[in-house]
Amino acid sequence: MTENLLDSVHINFDSGSLWVMNLVLGLVMFGVALEISIKDFKPLWLKPKSLVVGLLCQFVLLPALTYLLVLFIEPMPSIALGMFMVAACPGGNISNFISYLAKANTALSVSLTAVATILAIVMTPLNFHFWSMLYAPSLNLIQEISISSVGMFKLVSLLLGVPLLLGMYVNYHRPVLANKMAKKLKVVSLLFFIFLVLIAFYNNRVIFMDYIEYVFWIVLIHNLIAFSTGYSIAILFRLPKKNVKAITIETGIQNSGLGLLLIFTFFDGLGGMALLAAFWGIWHIISGLTLAAFWNFKFRLKETLA
Repeated sequence: MTENLLDSVHINFDSGSLWVMNLVLGLVMFGVALEISIKDFKPLWLKPKSLVVGLLCQFVLLPALTYLLVLFIEPMPSIALGMFMVAACPGGNISNFISYLAKANTALSVSLTAVATILAIVMTPLNFHFWSMLYAPSLNLIQEISISSVGMFKLVSLLLGVPLLLGMYVNYHRPVLANKMAKKLKVVSLLFFIFLVLIAFYNNRVIFMDYIEYVFWIVLIHNLIAFSTGYSIAILFRLPKKNVKAITIETGIQNSGLGLLLIFTFFDGLGGMALLAAFWGIWHIISGLTLAAFWNFKFRLKETLA
């Protein structure tokens, strides 16, 4: 009975806060784009193998494996929709910072974030609708809500595409200014975004405490699958170690902030979806930093023994 209720529970998040959240996520993306230069892409276009593998993991394999996981564990429909939403999102903004800590190929990480963000304008709505409609329980729920795929496409374009292009434009014409702005803007806007999410948590703390048990292990397993997918596929293609690390992190760190905004906008904060995306947003930072610390420790140990 409790499980069925979660499919009808809605997280309270007023329209004013939602607009602020939209603006802050746009600023986060703008801050990321300020550090992206066209010249950063040149080595990857000359040797695109790592870039293609990273995008394959993120937009093809992770959504497909998410679907298989959903078939295996058969979660309640709203949680399944949350899993499909998270898997459909591009890499998270914090992935570049984690790649830096992990001694990964940071240029590849930034490039993957940039290209994945551009592709997400089409791929996020497309992947979400495609996989969620293959799972009958989530299909029924989507039909009840009757969301607009065109509307989702427009919002993703505004949230990701416009800030990315503006940031790269500033970087191209005023690189020194862009570098100064990026250091402050990305940190401040990301902290503010986290603050807004925490407010949503606090205002809905009773719901989160009552239902967190339904998503806790699902998020841990789902996130582990994401990291494992990036790592194993990169190893399979015999990529350099730094590139393996970058692809692993980019696949395991998803832009759950974007997912939350889409959930609040198009699904009215549907309980299972919002709960899963919010907990993923917390957990992937913990798991990502833990992985980075492990790789950093191995790197320093190797240097010490050398």
